[in-house]
Amino acid sequence: MTEQNPKRHRLPVLPLRDMVLFPGVTAPIGAGRPGTLRAIEAALKGEDRLIFAVTQRESNDAVQAEGLYTTGTIARIGQLQRGLGGMQLLLHGEHRATVLHYAQAEGFIEAIVHEADDQPPADPNDPAFLALYKEVRERATELGQKSGLPEDVIQQVVESVTDPGRFADLVAGYLEISSKERMLLLETLGVEERLRRVLVHVQRQIQLVDAQEEIKSKVQEELGERQREMFLREQLKAIRKELGDEDESGEADELSERLGKLDLPPEARKEVDRELKRLERTSRDSMEAQVIRTFLETVSELPWNRRSEEHLDLKQAAAILEEDHFGLSDVKDRVLEFLAVRQLRHDKEKAAEAKAEPAEAGPAPTPETEHLGNDDDRQNRGSILLFAGPPGVGKTSIAKSIARAMGREYVRISLGGARDEADIRGHRRTYVGAMPGRIIQGMKRAGTKNPVFLLDEVDKLGISFQGDPASALLEVLDPAQNDSFTDHYLGMPFDLSEVLFIATANFIQNIPGPLLDRMEVVQFSGYTEHEKLHIARRYLIPRQLKDAGLTPEQLDLTDEAIATLTSGYTREAGVRQLERELGKVARKVARQIASGEATQMRVDAADIGKFAGRPTVHPERAAREDAVGIATGMYYTPVGGDIMFVEVSVMRGKGDLVLTGQLGDVMKESARAALTYAKSNSDRLGIPERMFAGKDVHIHVPAGAIPKDGPSAGVTMATALVSALSSTPSRHDLAMTGEVTLSGRVLPIGGVKEKVLGAVRAGITTIVLPKENVPDLEDLNQEVRDRLTVHAVEELSEVFAVALRAAPSGAAGASPPATEPEYAGSTR
Repeated sequence: MTEQNPKRHRLPVLPLRDMVLFPGVTAPIGAGRPGTLRAIEAALKGEDRLIFAVTQRESNDAVQAEGLYTTGTIARIGQLQRGLGGMQLLLHGEHRATVLHYAQAEGFIEAIVHEADDQPPADPNDPAFLALYKEVRERATELGQKSGLPEDVIQQVVESVTDPGRFADLVAGYLEISSKERMLLLETLGVEERLRRVLVHVQRQIQLVDAQEEIKSKVQEELGERQREMFLREQLKAIRKELGDEDESGEADELSERLGKLDLPPEARKEVDRELKRLERTSRDSMEAQVIRTFLETVSELPWNRRSEEHLDLKQAAAILEEDHFGLSDVKDRVLEFLAVRQLRHDKEKAAEAKAEPAEAGPAPTPETEHLGNDDDRQNRGSILLFAGPPGVGKTSIAKSIARAMGREYVRISLGGARDEADIRGHRRTYVGAMPGRIIQGMKRAGTKNPVFLLDEVDKLGISFQGDPASALLEVLDPAQNDSFTDHYLGMPFDLSEVLFIATANFIQNIPGPLLDRMEVVQFSGYTEHEKLHIARRYLIPRQLKDAGLTPEQLDLTDEAIATLTSGYTREAGVRQLERELGKVARKVARQIASGEATQMRVDAADIGKFAGRPTVHPERAAREDAVGIATGMYYTPVGGDIMFVEVSVMRGKGDLVLTGQLGDVMKESARAALTYAKSNSDRLGIPERMFAGKDVHIHVPAGAIPKDGPSAGVTMATALVSALSSTPSRHDLAMTGEVTLSGRVLPIGGVKEKVLGAVRAGITTIVLPKENVPDLEDLNQEVRDRLTVHAVEELSEVFAVALRAAPSGAAGASPPATEPEYAGSTR
């Protein structure tokens, strides 16, 4: 009991299984679980020996705070008897109480509870209330008499309690009703309402006792002198029939009725009817009956003809996408185009149905059959989208937004690590423990036949001797076939044609070709620092402030601080690590505020080290000065782009080419092509012949612990080679990318947006790009484009004219030097 509020207590918790203790009722309790025993010992140490008795929601041995009701009874421990492995104790209920907070103590649960007072009627002398109270007392006395209790005991108990609320609790404590019904009475604070509910239960008990007596007499008359065993069996059967409990035939009838209401395809109806007949002929307790019953229950729970009402409002969809996600303009446009096509097709189908109705002589086609036989319609029902991109850029969340915008149910299954065909198609029912595949389970969970179904991490499917799940997905994701998808467990076709499938992946190259061919790829790119700043402001910081128990006034993070976290503590295309770092800062601030060291804090870039520790990411920065044999390139990884340096050194040797830095085969081939180009064009490039005779060329790409590959470093290697061989410095403020050929042509490459963003982060704004990649710059936001100076090239001679400070004699060859930028702060 606290000093501030005498009705508030901190008490050990005694969890009760299938039992409810009422105030004013004394009940024996057997305790054996370790946590329960510790709670009792803790209560015995208190002066009042009080404990909080509360019922578990589910009857199991593991006790968690989430599994307990929030209303219980403050009880006093009376007599106690210890035994081997447990205790027997007598509990007397004192007061109702509601839980304010559960907490884990030393091996048991304790709770802060508040006594809940009864709510008496507005007028205790109201004739209606008094009549209700009198009726409850009389009916309770009648029930006691019919139950065989001595009349003097009944009279003594009834007359010992005069308070209406206490009397209702006393009667409720002895009623033979379920725990949930008992909890409903315990949670009812209004005395009049509690009396009404108790009266209903008492009347039912009286009727049950009367029915039992009547059944007993009827059975005795019918059986006469028959054996006792038969008498008991017939009595049990009569009781079940009188109470309406399901028997063997009743279960089959109820299941058959549920299945009969389903609008099943003919093949499915035939299979269901066959299994129902098998169930009727099979013994109820046999294993086969359990398998059949489980199968039929699964069929009855599938959404054969239930649909969500679809809302295709493009303006609302655009608003939802903007509300849930910042940036991703290309992705949002593609999603809205997808929804627009579905809306127009939906409107067209409705108009065609309305026009055809007057002319139809026969019954209207059902939704399950109206598209059967029309292969063209099935094939054009809409694309299956594949959201591909690095982790943490919003692929899964945007699928949720699509479901919200369309008013459909949302189901997600993760395919990461799935390596068994049965994960998709299910197990045949002949196997022990067979179950449907993840697709059918997801449809069962959705409850409708037109949900938005997300297949997460589809690129991480595995292959084993048990089959290839990617091949099993081919039928699921083919609009021309998935209207009759057959799960091995069901053994009957199920229509998936109305499901909107969306898949996500990080690496498209890991998806088998036939599976990829069935999906339309929507590419997600990494966020820029500017976008991450806005995402942090709109979504991440408010979420972390809420998790840390802070208000926006207590923590003010400046833009510079967020930028420092982004560049110095995260290396990702998405924002997951950034959110974790923001959470770390918020927790440190919360600790200082909770300890009274501060009431509010403003965190600037200079303070980040104090809250987040030392920077964990050290991105490359632009070189400080021009150098011979060193060129700056750009590369792209799934976590974003960055710059890299290619270093070339020429030394005495046997004319070998040495490559280091964990280079892949493609990069090695690019280095050889660059050296061959330099040798074959040495005169034009101003490279002395002596630089090749008896000289080894060593090309090194730093960060040797990281494997590297790809053709886009060809331009950088060629520039560094020519710089070293001609002793001409290469510009330190310029980065380049592009594939090269032996003839000196510069070919286009991928990942331009990420590469350019990486260069801008490193402090470089002058870029050399293949001319065919210039349109890709439109993917950058205007702020970044305004800072760029881009030289578009088609030949290596143009690269050298821009990248080398004093271009070698004749470097331009037949092409004019590309001294003017193709792109400088604007889009052409």
